[in-house]
Amino acid sequence: MSPDQRFFDYLKQRIGLDVASVGPAIIERAVRQRCIALDMADNDRYWQRLLSSQEEQQALIESVIVPETWFFRYPESFATLGRLARQRLAEIGSRRALRILSLPCSTGEEPYSIAMALFDAGFAAHQFKVDALDVSPLSVQRAQNALYGKNSFRGQPTDFRERYFSAENDGYQLSERVCAQVSFTAGNLLDPILLASREPYDFVFCRNLLIYFDLKTQQQALDVLKRLTRDDGVLFIGPAEGSLLSRLGMRSIGAPQSFAFCHSPEPVPAANPVLAEFKPLLRPQPPTPLPPAANRPFAPRPKAHVAPKAAPKPASKTEEPMVLLEQIATLANEGKSQEARAVCEQFLQRHDPQAEVFYWLGLLSDVQGQTAEAQGFYRKALYLEPQHSEALAHLAALLASQGDTAGAQRLHERAARNGRSAPSERKQ
Repeated sequence: MSPDQRFFDYLKQRIGLDVASVGPAIIERAVRQRCIALDMADNDRYWQRLLSSQEEQQALIESVIVPETWFFRYPESFATLGRLARQRLAEIGSRRALRILSLPCSTGEEPYSIAMALFDAGFAAHQFKVDALDVSPLSVQRAQNALYGKNSFRGQPTDFRERYFSAENDGYQLSERVCAQVSFTAGNLLDPILLASREPYDFVFCRNLLIYFDLKTQQQALDVLKRLTRDDGVLFIGPAEGSLLSRLGMRSIGAPQSFAFCHSPEPVPAANPVLAEFKPLLRPQPPTPLPPAANRPFAPRPKAHVAPKAAPKPASKTEEPMVLLEQIATLANEGKSQEARAVCEQFLQRHDPQAEVFYWLGLLSDVQGQTAEAQGFYRKALYLEPQHSEALAHLAALLASQGDTAGAQRLHERAARNGRSAPSERKQ
């Protein structure tokens, strides 16, 4: 066993992290950072400190976890939540409040988005409550402080910031009205008694977590998520996790771009529910009547007429690749699949191929149920950048969802070998 393998195994045991999903280089870098911080010359000394100190154990976990979230990420899912929540409230009446869970909640953007979406949908404070949980106490503390910088506001119109935040120094402080709706706790999804004393939730948000687990841990985590979700409840997951949930006995509710699943009495073939969720994206759809403005999530305020702004200065030739990559990410996360694809093609026509572009093309194909095309794009990304952690994770999950356990395992082994031999580390 190599010295680094000890740390891989430790993180797998503690938080379920599969080294192949992020790349060994990320974990090795975190260990080096902790050794430097503690003025330790080698991994052996640090390993002994790790085993004897709960504080250091948490410090290593914090070094590996890199929060990447913002308000109203995947906006269609919050619109779907508002619609489903109104239906559920009509069923239960005044017997109890709606119960929603967000995990991992990171620094709080998702659970607070849930609360703001329900307020915008016309709910009163006494009609719902949001619980939020994360393995990182530091992230939980930041979430409770509810002070956010500009990076937390991206990807969509930010009119909600005017309604729920106040400017403070270089950031934005969330209103007490929203903060009061969310209760934060530090905890681990893989804890078998997690929230065991709580009643199941009407809605559970657990997005982009399962792709960082191996097959066994994915099943373990999903068993917990099923227990936490009411039999008539809904589980919201990440875009690339749909085929996994379908294979493990849950089915899509068919809400486009919402990535929402419910309990299924029988295991459903993987292809059908995934295509059911994304099929409306493959052809034009008739417009859906909007609810009254007072009840419509994210209703923009009327704007006064202003003179047109001068056209922005075109990006230089050296800046354009980064600008295009940012456009792709923004469009994809807004659910604008065709527009995101168009920018990908624009990038490939103007610049040398980049792994990140093929990764996005793979993800866009993946969520539309085009699995063969998705595999091809993921493999192109990995050809250009063998240690691309997201492409590794999504391709492994895709193979596993198709029942190709051996193929997924080979990919994990290849990723581990490539990560240990890579001369440089991929920027995260």
